[in-house]
Amino acid sequence: MKMWKKMFIGLVLGTGAGLLLGPRAEYLKPVGSLFLALLNMLVVLLVFSSLTVGVTSINNARTLGRIGLKTLLLYVITTLIAIGIGFGVALLLNPGVGIGLSHDVNAIHLTDKPKLLDIFLNLIPTNPIASFANGHVLQIIVFSIFLGLAINFAGEKAKPIVRLLQSLSEAMFSMTRIVMYFAPFGVFAIMAWVAGTFGIKILYPLLKLILAIYLACGLHLAIVFAGMLKFLARVRVKPFFKGMADAIALAASTTSSSATLPATLHCAEENLGISKTISSFAIPLGATINMNGTAIFQAIAAIFIAQAYGIDLTWQNLIIIALTSTLAAIGCAGIPGGGLVTLSIVLGSVGLPLEGIAIVAGIDRIRDIIGTVVNVLGDGVVAVYVAKTEGQLDEARYNSGVYVSYGQKPVPVKQPEISSTSKGMHHE
Repeated sequence: MKMWKKMFIGLVLGTGAGLLLGPRAEYLKPVGSLFLALLNMLVVLLVFSSLTVGVTSINNARTLGRIGLKTLLLYVITTLIAIGIGFGVALLLNPGVGIGLSHDVNAIHLTDKPKLLDIFLNLIPTNPIASFANGHVLQIIVFSIFLGLAINFAGEKAKPIVRLLQSLSEAMFSMTRIVMYFAPFGVFAIMAWVAGTFGIKILYPLLKLILAIYLACGLHLAIVFAGMLKFLARVRVKPFFKGMADAIALAASTTSSSATLPATLHCAEENLGISKTISSFAIPLGATINMNGTAIFQAIAAIFIAQAYGIDLTWQNLIIIALTSTLAAIGCAGIPGGGLVTLSIVLGSVGLPLEGIAIVAGIDRIRDIIGTVVNVLGDGVVAVYVAKTEGQLDEARYNSGVYVSYGQKPVPVKQPEISSTSKGMHHE
């Protein structure tokens, strides 16, 4: 049985067990926490090794710059579009109108409220070892890119480092397959705890807000992602979603882009035919800075809170929210609840009450299910487009319909050579 089916069964059974057990499902939480800990154990070294190897595999500075620019531009553009869709759905459904809250709502205390400027000031690691120890993925990404560039400039003398990092990358993927044998049990425990803690009743008070978020995410998937695949990358849409099934299942159950990263890389390379050169660069970067689902949530949540408190937002306010939501989504940690913390940036930028975060905190886990799926699929869509335009997409593999389940031994992926002159669309 394919891994995504096992995880889906775990999700369904876990939800049912949680509803039956109620608060007693709390006892299953350590099992889910253990599984998440195992996944997070992989992230730092996986990002470091795969991204550095990805940079070193593109030994032409012009080619690297072109790939990097394409990737970053697409991440920013799709995030801005996601925010626009969020605005449109929120203003259409008006989920917060009529609630009539006052400022005496119990505040939620954020122990580490980020500042917008700090996101950029903290990009450069003053101590890379400390960044690894503290799990600062953005800093690790910056260090990995610089290290990859330095290895390229060093030439033959740095080849032993490349071989070491390639070996480390393969070892981390092997470790990932070991960890994934526990995925169905981890998913079962996580969903049992969520269902037992919140129950079905949690959906009622904020059903309209949940509907707005899911509708906006659905529109983003159907219009933006499907449109990019069909009209920009010029590939079929259905194989993409089938090929990403394992990553979708893991994203929905863990609600963590970082924890899903190994599965996303597997699906991109083994199922979609994206070369390791492109996937190892674009996807780890996207797992950290490309948060379309989080951006949708922040845009809708800001309007919801404004409506709940009876505060009118001007078009200037909406522009500020769009800009800060983009930057906050870039700086958001790819972990469960990361978007809730950076929401304080968005609310503070237009003077909305921060205690409004307490209102949406109750449904954060529920909205994070679809949000993380959108985040992960956004990375995959951009990787497909960049790979296609760089002649690094094995379209036979992409269209084959034969997929390697995550956790199984991978099948070698065809990786055409990349050249500094490869431009435009490439057809195999």
